[in-house]
Formats: sequence, C-alpha cells, structure tokens
Amino acid sequence: MKTVTLKQLKDELSYKSANELKDLCLHLSKFKKENKELLTYLLFEFHNEESYVESVKFQMAVQFAEIKTKNFFFIRKSVRKILTQTKKYIRYSRKKETEVELLLHFCKNLKEMKPSMQQSQRLENMFFSQIKMAKKAIEKLHEDLQYDYQIELKKLQENEKRITNY
Repeated sequence: MKTVTLKQLKDELSYKSANELKDLCLHLSKFKKENKELLTYLLFEFHNEESYVESVKFQMAVQFAEIKTKNFFFIRKSVRKILTQTKKYIRYSRKKETEVELLLHFCKNLKEMKPSMQQSQRLENMFFSQIKMAKKAIEKLHEDLQYDYQIELKKLQENEKRITNY
C-alpha cells in the first residue's frame, strides 16, 4: 500500500463527520503506543504545559534513579533510552520552552548521576550534544526567557572540560 501525502490526508479528513473522525482516532490509537500517547497529550495535557513538563521531569528523574550502575554499557544504554523518550515528549509538545526545559533537566540529571559521566567519553559526548541542542532552542525564545535559560545553562557547564567547543 502506498502512503498518501499529508495534504491528501488533510483533504480527505475534511469530508469526514465528527463521529467518523472519533472512530478514526480511536482506531489509530489501537495500533501504536505512541499514537495513544500523543492523543493523551493532545486531549489531556495540551492545556496545561507546566503540568506536562513537571510530569515528564518526574518520570525522567525516576528513570535516572533506576539505572543499573554495574558497568558503563548498561548506563549508556539506559541514558540513551531516557533521551529517546525525552525527545519523543518534546515532539509531542512542539514548544521551544518545553524543549529547553526538558533538555536542560536531562543534562542536569546526567551531570549529577553517579558514577560520574566524566568516566565515559560517550556519556560526555551525549551531554555536550544535548547542551548544544538546548543552546539552539534557547536562541529561538523571547529575550527574557533566553536570559533565564542562559543562566541555567552556565550552571550546567561549570567545571566541564570542553565548554569552549560548544
């Protein structure tokens, strides 16, 4: 089956009734967990972004606390999984403030993690790449927000070796 374009989908959906749209959404939610998560965000969390960000931060903190620290292979694998989920939640929101908040929180948790991320070059690289992404997102915000987030960013970068590279 060939997938149609977004415009074609949009046009076809405009011809559907409210009940048909509801049925399509429910049918879509049965096939993938991400579809159901996105619908949950759009229906229940969209109106209160602060609550959404706090719940994601809490979930992230719990996941960091559950990381098995026996060796760096498991640590890296767990951190990549957390980052993947965080990026998914950022995509749901599509708001730059949410992106910055979650990326900075991820970096903060990664920096505070024991054993230190400085013992693994890959974890350090992950940290610095997320810092770089946060900087790009901060540049797209309003000046007042930029200032607040820049302060937070500088706190995260204290005592790091490669600050000048990013």
